[in-house]
Amino acid sequence: MARRGEGDPARRITEVTLTLLETEGYEAVQLRTVARLAHASLSTVYKLYATRDELVLAAVAQWMATNTYTELEPPRPGESLAEVLIRVIRYVFEPWERHPRMLAAYHHARSGPGGQRLDNQGFAAILPVVAPMFATLDKDYAADLALVLSNMVFALLARFAHGDLDIADIVPALERTITRLTGDNTPLAAAALRVTTADSGDFAWNSGFGSPYSPGAATDES
Repeated sequence: MARRGEGDPARRITEVTLTLLETEGYEAVQLRTVARLAHASLSTVYKLYATRDELVLAAVAQWMATNTYTELEPPRPGESLAEVLIRVIRYVFEPWERHPRMLAAYHHARSGPGGQRLDNQGFAAILPVVAPMFATLDKDYAADLALVLSNMVFALLARFAHGDLDIADIVPALERTITRLTGDNTPLAAAALRVTTADSGDFAWNSGFGSPYSPGAATDES
């Protein structure tokens, strides 16, 4: 009896690609390597996927369909906007945290040609959950909320993919962002108006800010 996928070159090629992405990472996916491991000719691989970007995109989309966005629940009675958004963020990122190389592959695929396909796949699952609450918000506020959160996600994924942010730091950063965006920050911001030069004290930049930029020690002695 033929093994699963044995008679389907496309499935074998995709499965090999997923194995490489999960075990060795994005850079390990080379079309010649995939062809060899999938027991397919290089011409067959090129016929199905003209570039490595197309192959990785297809593999990541398949992985997402199986591992993410599968059981998102709608807003629960009495659940606040912040609670819904944090619950969704935790649910979405839980599979990625268990498969960090796949998240790096996602970022590469999302940033390349055809990456909109992955956006569409994600939004198709998330929007039905958050749309009922967003529909009740002021339109400008909803737009600003979406603007900040979507750009925060992109920035954090880029930092993770480039190796300067641990995957475990992504969700806490997004939770803090959501808490600030949905909370009343007026009392905290108003403190700045009460501070004078005489009693302002020192301000120390620390790693808790989670910023890619910091006023570190200068290395240029010129």
